[in-house]
Amino acid sequence: MWMFLFLVLPLAGLSYVLWHVWCLLPLAVPAKWAVVGVCLMAFCTTLLNFSHAVDGMSLPLARACYETGNSVVFILLYAVLLFILLDLGRLVGLVPRAWLYSNWLSLAVIVVLLTGVFTYGYFNYMDKRRHTVDLPTAKAVGGGAKIVMASDLHLGYHNRRAELARWVDMINAERPDLVLFGGDVVDGSLRPIVAEDMAAELRRVEAPMVACFGNHEYYAGAEGSADFYRKAGITLLRDSSMTVGGIVVVGRDDRSNRRRKSLGALMRGVDRSKYVILLDHQPYHLEQAERSGVDFQFSGHTHHGQLWPISWITEAVYENAYGPWRRGRTRYYVSSGLGQWGAKFRIGTCSEYVVGTLHAE
Repeated sequence: MWMFLFLVLPLAGLSYVLWHVWCLLPLAVPAKWAVVGVCLMAFCTTLLNFSHAVDGMSLPLARACYETGNSVVFILLYAVLLFILLDLGRLVGLVPRAWLYSNWLSLAVIVVLLTGVFTYGYFNYMDKRRHTVDLPTAKAVGGGAKIVMASDLHLGYHNRRAELARWVDMINAERPDLVLFGGDVVDGSLRPIVAEDMAAELRRVEAPMVACFGNHEYYAGAEGSADFYRKAGITLLRDSSMTVGGIVVVGRDDRSNRRRKSLGALMRGVDRSKYVILLDHQPYHLEQAERSGVDFQFSGHTHHGQLWPISWITEAVYENAYGPWRRGRTRYYVSSGLGQWGAKFRIGTCSEYVVGTLHAE
């Protein structure tokens, strides 16, 4: 099933788009093949990324392949949607046949439209939103606490050290008492992270940092990812808990580890008279936190789909795909992520960090 989704569907979409491009181009056959060949080469960089072949390239070439290949995936999605609309319009008589055959004007309009959409998507991604969440509690919390939370940084070939430095500055500007990372700090390869010494950048954060693993830490290698966390000064909780400033933080290992402990087992030794925060990267089975007496759960993973209409799919899959939620006395926040997987586009979603204020009710 997954092989079908991740291989057959993109190839079918590529064939569909290239057929339309072939029909639209008012060029001789050799020139058409040249255009199609360039498109196929761009798509092949996507396969290089998924096979980790880029790790054997020079860093500049690996970055170029990563950016190109992952951009192609998203552009292909929108090109498929656009051509489906045009084909449906032709079927009902709204789109003349001449618009889809040997037509420079139609091709130019399509290129300009896609360029505009993805230019907006890039600048929307670069605009990091600050979202707040109020955390009142009847438990004793002293003077309260300011907690900055972020998930899905996806540091790697695309989100590089210069971008991370900007994020660290944003976190420090909040003057938090605690910083929580909800997994997928790493993208899919540790090589660019080590090459740019991104751990040194994270050590500039002026507050205790605590994190759980996400699925991408497993893609990059769990032990290497754990070593990166250690060098960055981040306390990694893998099916364990700790107390920071009177707050108990419980960190679940990611679902990628099929042997991870149940939440019930994790909570057995937790002092529930203190405020309990759960870090669980993938927001499945939210009822477990409610049953276990967790006060607040922070998750990520969904990216809120990253691009519309994928956001509709995540909203159908998860009880809460994005934003604040509540079950009984337990509050939740599922973040769309500070970074993103793949190319730097956000359409219909946002990149964010969350500022939580814990205070007496």
